[in-house]
Amino acid sequence: MGLVERGLEFLDHITERAGYKNDWIVVREADTSSDYGRLPYERPIKEHIVNGVINLDKPPGPTSHEVVAWVKKLLGVSKAGHGGTLEPL
Repeated sequence: MGLVERGLEFLDHITERAGYKNDWIVVREADTSSDYGRLPYERPIKEHIVNGVINLDKPPGPTSHEVVAWVKKLLGVSKAGHGGTLEPL
């Protein structure tokens, strides 16, 4: 199974869990090299942490600054931040 098929299979799995179904039209297909990346489920957790984004549902109470500090400590990273507000509606 090529990278295209594996990628579409991954997207189908995610969208089916959300209650949707995809109909794909493959216009062209080309083999790629693993030197240029991996599918998300094939990446080691460290790679997700270093290059990733964490979607966080912040509970009422702690400030956005506190939550960022907790994330940095839990993941053992020196840099973290937030985009926009983390305050509930």
